[in-house]
Amino acid sequence: MAQTNVLVVEDESIVSKDIQHSLKKLGYNVVGAANTGEQAVSLALEHMPDIILMDIMLKGEMNGIEAADAIRKDTNIPVIFLTAYADESTLAKAKVTQPYGYIIKPFKEIDIHTSIEMALYKHKKETEVLKERDLLYSLVESKEPAGRDIMFVKSNSRLVKLKTGDIYFIEALKDYVVINTLNTRYTVHSTMKDIEAKLPDADFIRVHRSFIVRLDKIVAIEQPNLILENDKKVIPIGGSYKDDLAKRLNLV
Repeated sequence: MAQTNVLVVEDESIVSKDIQHSLKKLGYNVVGAANTGEQAVSLALEHMPDIILMDIMLKGEMNGIEAADAIRKDTNIPVIFLTAYADESTLAKAKVTQPYGYIIKPFKEIDIHTSIEMALYKHKKETEVLKERDLLYSLVESKEPAGRDIMFVKSNSRLVKLKTGDIYFIEALKDYVVINTLNTRYTVHSTMKDIEAKLPDADFIRVHRSFIVRLDKIVAIEQPNLILENDKKVIPIGGSYKDDLAKRLNLV
């Protein structure tokens, strides 16, 4: 497994060497050490480390908070702040840069190790979520006609391609929605409004506050319910949705 590359930003020479020594003992690779905010930004862009340990109170024109903010604008490198000052004013300013943690001086090696590993894990998960979101957005916004004929849903920590033609109905369940096919249920963290916007308008219809159904899966209507084919699922029809449903069905 590749070593984790760390950039150390600390203006006290002895403290900086101490941190670097601890990092090497813990198995991390120190790609550089900066003692000013300006140098921190330069080294971050040059080396693109996996993580940065940044002292908040740096000497010079640019402090650690300002350096972290500048780095965040150009990169996605996680930053952990090192500080001997944990007052509310300092923390409030630091929060704006969205750091991945704080290590309060004086600290032990275990503090460094724990903070780095937690930050790297959090950063990895956030990056995965962003990638999934971007993929889903690209599918939803696809200009191709087939773009709305498939959806990608998360199942067991992976994205599964689902044909909208296989969907029978979608049910709201608190903060989640359940996408039902004939043999499978996919529970996703979303809203009915968002799901409805991703479905082909011609194929699906909202029939109840908590249900969306695929039109060609309806086999019968027995007021106040409709029945779906194969699984014989009974879906309630909401009063405010009756007229729209009647218009969409080919009644004789």
